[in-house]
Amino acid sequence: MSDLLAPFIERPARAALLLDFDGTLSPIVDVPAEARPLPGAYEVLDALAARFAVVAVVSGRPSSFLEPLLPPSVVISGVYGLETVRDGVHSDHIGAASWRDAVEEAARRAKESGPVGMATEPKGLSLTLHYREHPGLGPAVREWTSAEAKRSGLVMRRARMSFELHPPVAIDKGTAVQALVTGDEAVCFVGDDRGDLPAFDILDRLEARGVAVLRVAVASAEAPSDLIERADLVVDGPYAVLDLLRKLASDAPAATAGP
Repeated sequence: MSDLLAPFIERPARAALLLDFDGTLSPIVDVPAEARPLPGAYEVLDALAARFAVVAVVSGRPSSFLEPLLPPSVVISGVYGLETVRDGVHSDHIGAASWRDAVEEAARRAKESGPVGMATEPKGLSLTLHYREHPGLGPAVREWTSAEAKRSGLVMRRARMSFELHPPVAIDKGTAVQALVTGDEAVCFVGDDRGDLPAFDILDRLEARGVAVLRVAVASAEAPSDLIERADLVVDGPYAVLDLLRKLASDAPAATAGP
């Protein structure tokens, strides 16, 4: 592991550290609103942000959910990059804001006519429809979401034990990562789900240009096999992620100005 971490420990001021939230910083929970970072994650992320060029959480969660749970020093890329919070300044991706009404209407329809037992999670610029508490509902939730996508013009995506509706904007965790890491010499992304694969794709492109990259997969019973296979490092759950962050925070020197 030492060789993999060396570019980040030796030159943190020129490195970026990007992480998913659910299943990475927070254990997976049955009720999405109850997800919280592990104890100690807030403090170690704040310490890392003082050393690294960029520390960011790139998540399908809305920024309004993540902001109270993370230190202000951490950049938030919410709803797969449709929302960004940096130094307390909020911004929406160009072209996404006009779809808020369509997402709200889809959320209303989901509550009124969606399959019984489907959990509806509005996220402002996207909508997640969960079947974790009723796994047998998966096909019905998929069918309803697909029909709603055709009706509304929103785009359906598959997620962990859920389906999502998004504005038809060409953005995902890959484009979110690309926007965050311009000019960095080393980039690490830590994720656990299929939605994190586009971030690995961007790291592949950065690596081809000579950037040092580290793809970290968080293992779980639900982690997709292709994420695990593509990873440079596999860690066993959020507690192992926290251990990795603590190692980076303790070994990397404080950031200094200049080259």
